[in-house]
Amino acid sequence: MDIDLRKYLEQNHNQLAWKEKIQIVIFIILALSRIHRENAIHRDLHSGNILYKKDERFYISDLGFCGPADKPLKSIYGNLPYIAPEVIIGKEQTFKSDIYSIAMLMWEISSGQPPFINYEHDYYLAMNIVNGIRPKIVPGTPLEYKNLMKQCWDADPLKRPDIDTLLTKLSEINLIHESSELLTQLEKLDISNLKNYTSSSSKIHQFENLSEPRNAMEGTIYYYIIY
Repeated sequence: MDIDLRKYLEQNHNQLAWKEKIQIVIFIILALSRIHRENAIHRDLHSGNILYKKDERFYISDLGFCGPADKPLKSIYGNLPYIAPEVIIGKEQTFKSDIYSIAMLMWEISSGQPPFINYEHDYYLAMNIVNGIRPKIVPGTPLEYKNLMKQCWDADPLKRPDIDTLLTKLSEINLIHESSELLTQLEKLDISNLKNYTSSSSKIHQFENLSEPRNAMEGTIYYYIIY
């Protein structure tokens, strides 16, 4: 029976080594690369529409909002923590907005929890995402993985890697960790202090009077929520 990535992580995250986490990201990127090579954008990537199948691979589902890059949507639709900041303020979705969503999935796979799990998906969260707030990076995250994830969630879409560059870099990171003895120290991350997951889904969003997206200053970038 197929299950989505969210349920898969709930059931298996504590048993996943970093090598396996990286390989999950690679499967997702490979699936997205096939969409991008058709000159299409997914527009709604989140852990609820990444499926784990019997062949032990992950696939992207829910292609209802997937479409040609030259035919943008007129409304903001999606699961808010995964929506790129430029899209939140009303700009067109691009290949790079999908890359931002990949960054949120990378964080979710590293932590075992959805991004911004303890916050309402409302104007205040949207404002903070636009102002550069990102989820707190989990202790023990490999440096190369962390740096790539931060590139993918940069406020400037032009600074995010394209799908082919992302695949190349993840493959290199995978090789680094494939046979590393350091994996034994990272396999059992203790995230027991995180709260239980509350389900959320994609919906149409409309936010007004938001500033241009920017990166937060170092030291305030993570989970500093303005109310």
